[in-house]
Amino acid sequence: MTHFISISDFSEDQLRRLLNVALRLKKEYLGRGSNEPVLAGQVLAMIFEKPSLRTRVSFGVAMTHLGGSAMLLRQEEVGLDVREPAQDVARVLSGMCNGIMARTFEHEKITKLARYSRVPVINGLTDHSHPCQAMADLMTIEEHFGNLKGRTLAFIGDGNNVARSLSVACGKFGMRFILASPTTYSLPADDVDRIMSQVPNMEFLTTSDPREAVHEADVLYTDTWISMGQEAEKAKRIADFAGFGIDEELLKLAPAHAIVLHCLPAYRGMEITDAVLESPRSLVFEQAENRLHFQKGLLAELLGGKARQ
Repeated sequence: MTHFISISDFSEDQLRRLLNVALRLKKEYLGRGSNEPVLAGQVLAMIFEKPSLRTRVSFGVAMTHLGGSAMLLRQEEVGLDVREPAQDVARVLSGMCNGIMARTFEHEKITKLARYSRVPVINGLTDHSHPCQAMADLMTIEEHFGNLKGRTLAFIGDGNNVARSLSVACGKFGMRFILASPTTYSLPADDVDRIMSQVPNMEFLTTSDPREAVHEADVLYTDTWISMGQEAEKAKRIADFAGFGIDEELLKLAPAHAIVLHCLPAYRGMEITDAVLESPRSLVFEQAENRLHFQKGLLAELLGGKARQ
């Protein structure tokens, strides 16, 4: 495992290893209040074209807990393919740092960084995918249910980067994935075809009826309807997604054991109600915390630490 760009790049065994290391490091930290400094002296460069709370804090704290450090680089300092070509940035940073994490708009910028970097590159989010989020989500689901295989996840909302990564992750671990979106916001057919070619044995269903989607769901998942860069479409999107919020009535249609996840930030009262977000069935903030613990497992593996299974 050299870089972490897309979940489809890895086998179930490789992804299973990442989850196991993350779970073990979490247990170690919660048990004694610290982790072994397996990344002592190592530096992670963090590039942000898009602002973030969870991505920035989780990677920064993860490096600190593992004995290393993280350096924040803002867009005006780096300017991928604007101030400097991405391939030049990759070469400079990989000569000075031990790893690069980037959160960008265009997916091509991440792949270009990886192509020219001599150190591991991590996809912290692109408009195409969000693999770290999806893996932290599976970690949360497994902690709650004890297993992943055979579970059903219903994603209610936009067929976006999170849905794309999460569908592949579900397929890798034998989960059923249902996407409930307004017709014009579902994943494009070529995306679905590509996902099915990557995980041909998965059960991937689409519907425009959220009530149908949650009927057998173990997990109800949603995300904002208005991602960064879509602010001009806010009024239209709110109208188009009417009826697709996770509220108390929709939750009642799901099995009694079903849990609710949201990758945050949340627009309360739109894609999810306050009552659902704050209910005992919501694991949203446990899910957010697991971003830290999954990043630890990922960094320990990619940056050559000794945290091994």
